[in-house]
Amino acid sequence: METPSNFHVNLELRIDWSELDYFGHVNNVSFFKYIQSARVNYWENIGLNSFHSNFNIGPMLASCKCDFKQPLYFPGSVKIISQLEFIKHTSFGIHHRLINDKGELSAEANDVMVMFDFNKNEKVKFPDEIRTNLGKLAMEV
Repeated sequence: METPSNFHVNLELRIDWSELDYFGHVNNVSFFKYIQSARVNYWENIGLNSFHSNFNIGPMLASCKCDFKQPLYFPGSVKIISQLEFIKHTSFGIHHRLINDKGELSAEANDVMVMFDFNKNEKVKFPDEIRTNLGKLAMEV
């Protein structure tokens, strides 16, 4: 499967034997661990991690959904490609595709995050600085 140009952030992870279930394929819980790794990787690429460190404002996961297409196996790796799905006033979404070693789609996932001010304990407007970084990321491809 060729990586579509709008999936700007990629992450490849090694599948570990400990991630298998009774049936010999990667357990569904591990898929969510891969998605979490891809989510944090995406945040790093757009500067959200450092923004949080500087201002104590960052994303709070509101929803994560995964549609499983086919199993992943050990030994092997999984490539997760990610793209911005939407930005609203206080929330944003990331779409992920999990690709197996053969280049086939194994799962698709969607995250919804809310921007949160951990100082005030309330949601806040999506930062303009991060919107700018998203635009720059899209231009790099």
